[in-house]
Amino acid sequence: MQSAVTSNQENIPVGALGIVALDSCRVLGEKIDRYIVKWRSDRDHKHSQSPALEEYARDTYLIRTSAPRFGSGEAKGVVHDSVRGDDLYLLVDVCNYSITYTMNGIVNRMSPDDHFEDLKRVIAAIGGKARRINVIMPFLYESRQHKRNQRESLDCATALQELVSMGVENIITFDAHDPRVQNAIPIHGFESVRPVYQFIKGLFRAAPDFPTTSDKLMIVSPDENGTSRAIYMANVLGVDMGMFYKRRDYSTSVDGKHPVVAHEFLGADVAGKDIVIIDDMISSGDSVLEVAAQLKQRKAGRIFICATFGLFTNGLEKFDEAYKKGIFNSLLTTNLVYQTPELLSRPYYTGCDLSKFLALIIDTLNHDGSMSELLNPMDRINKFLAKRRG
Repeated sequence: MQSAVTSNQENIPVGALGIVALDSCRVLGEKIDRYIVKWRSDRDHKHSQSPALEEYARDTYLIRTSAPRFGSGEAKGVVHDSVRGDDLYLLVDVCNYSITYTMNGIVNRMSPDDHFEDLKRVIAAIGGKARRINVIMPFLYESRQHKRNQRESLDCATALQELVSMGVENIITFDAHDPRVQNAIPIHGFESVRPVYQFIKGLFRAAPDFPTTSDKLMIVSPDENGTSRAIYMANVLGVDMGMFYKRRDYSTSVDGKHPVVAHEFLGADVAGKDIVIIDDMISSGDSVLEVAAQLKQRKAGRIFICATFGLFTNGLEKFDEAYKKGIFNSLLTTNLVYQTPELLSRPYYTGCDLSKFLALIIDTLNHDGSMSELLNPMDRINKFLAKRRG
């Protein structure tokens, strides 16, 4: 990562940095801001005397915005600080259901649709005055509706096209359900980042004796769609991988989905090995717990569940029960989406903080630096593993 840091010390920024953390991403935005404030106050920039760096080191880069609502439930976006000529980075967590608003006297929780509309309202309020607009949307809005199987909407592609039509130049997301959705905006910036490095560090925090040899560890994908994710992590660690595929009943449909009849495993013998189940998200958790239970039936050792986004749409009771039964040992998710106090208090939970990594992404893009080293963490992983193994 040395060249990325060097470019941030030598390149003139695209424009004055501005971070717009919507209410859904306020806590994460404040963490990111603290990192960048410290880096820039300590940095000896090559062009420190240039007028272009007049506001380079500041006490904060956060731009004050709001999206107040009327009693009818309608809303508007408001920008309270000047953004003229700024290089703006808008952060939004479309999965943050902890935020509420009142409509006709009834309290409603904000849905992904509400958060996305607020994002567009703030972009509209910016009114084309910024030098560049970048959106950091860790959980890609409507990414589960990314392809068409019958006469149905293509919501994710439509949303991406809406954003670029409003002037957004770059979209940064994490572990997109299917990164090929970027084909909807082929001449605009789109990056889907996988937090493998952060998961590897988190695994060692969850279990200091975490093994990294092929005779003691295997990486498993809970379904066929996540095999590339599991293959990458397995190759990084130099261990075997396996996968489950979901046998579904296509004759029926429940809540828009075909029910899973069984999970079939493809892979080498797991007996005695620790297992990392890695996926992009945990929704209800039924599938990943079923996979963990089957691995235990095959006499697997410790089970570590890693998911970029922990949504837990049906609560944590199933995970509490499975943990008590010894079906899994540790659960790891990131802070890219809202984490409930209940989740943070669970003894089996280990959080992976991505705020420093996001700060580095923003700092690098603001200097018009290359993202390639940030997107490929092999060097950082190898150095970390060498320290652990040494």
